[in-house]
Amino acid sequence: MYKDEKFAPFSLQRLMTTCFGEGEGEKLCILIDLPDPKEIEDFRFLKDESLSIQNYGYEVFYKGFQNGDLAALNYTGGEIFAYKESGGSNLDFEDECYDPSGKKMSLEEDIYKNYQIILTVSTFSATAPLTAQAKKFGFRGATLHGLNQIIVETGLSVDYDKISEEAERLRVGLTRADRFELDFEVENQVTTLTLQTDGQEAQKSHGLCPRGKPDVANLPAGEVYFVPTSGSGKFPFKYDDETLGLLTVEDGKIIKSRLIYGDYALIEEHNAKLLDDPMTGALGELGFGTQRLPFSGRDIQDEKILGTCHIATGRDDHLGGHLTPDLFKHRENASHDDVLYAPHKTPEIKVKQVRMYRDGEETVILENYSPAAYMLDLIDSSAVTA
Repeated sequence: MYKDEKFAPFSLQRLMTTCFGEGEGEKLCILIDLPDPKEIEDFRFLKDESLSIQNYGYEVFYKGFQNGDLAALNYTGGEIFAYKESGGSNLDFEDECYDPSGKKMSLEEDIYKNYQIILTVSTFSATAPLTAQAKKFGFRGATLHGLNQIIVETGLSVDYDKISEEAERLRVGLTRADRFELDFEVENQVTTLTLQTDGQEAQKSHGLCPRGKPDVANLPAGEVYFVPTSGSGKFPFKYDDETLGLLTVEDGKIIKSRLIYGDYALIEEHNAKLLDDPMTGALGELGFGTQRLPFSGRDIQDEKILGTCHIATGRDDHLGGHLTPDLFKHRENASHDDVLYAPHKTPEIKVKQVRMYRDGEETVILENYSPAAYMLDLIDSSAVTA
């Protein structure tokens, strides 16, 4: 169990009230993903120790609402359903789902049309597909993939009104940037990735999902992000088995990977995928964390930590971009995958410096996984002006 006096004990009522507001009788449900969604029948999935994330969905949210929090918040419903895991981050998932009685149901007909708040606790991020459905059907929701105890006791136990204010300070301080340059160092080799943002308004993930606008919050929240319009240069990438590759970017897409060290077969596999479906190399996001949190070992929280940055490949329609699933050759490639740079996850890679260029001025915002003075002044400022 994680202990830190600066975090209040987790409160489901506080989290829901802050993120969604006081209830007005809205109907709420919880979704979980399972390798076999039929295993929700009689809650059989709880016996599988590998499904710890879904267990948190059951214990923290489903049981929490069953134990009285739902009525206290003036919400209704509180049911839980399972759908088949998508197999990748932000991939669209199948319509079929099941309830604890074993009844087969439809997400579109039985869930999206009938619930006003949908909380999704899953192995794979559901933010992109759920956001698309929220816009279509008008519900609000939150995605909470990869939950663990540290996240519950820290990232979900903060004051999201305060987190939103801090994120807005950073958003205003970075908005309308023309481009960003990121310097990386691996094996004494320094490379630079340039991402064009062309003066676009920065966006923020801040955890608040107020009534009146269909939206999906990604929790834990706390980041400022852009949808790059283009990019060029080179940046290192860490594969799952500790292999490192150097990725070349042209016109906003990764076009090839070169081995730095590790398993060359992974590099060959990546290059074959880029050749077969070039959209898999499209850069869809540049994000900066805004919260002071402990590392949890899960990207959903760790990418929200001040001093980290992340680049994402793949679809970005849920972020306001134009990379939609139909542009990919294969369905399983239409994911949105964050590439996180953080000291605990990528110690082999130094993010030496990140610079913002805006109105002809250069501003250092990150150095060696630490926020530069400019970022610290923004986040600790009490004034926010656009």
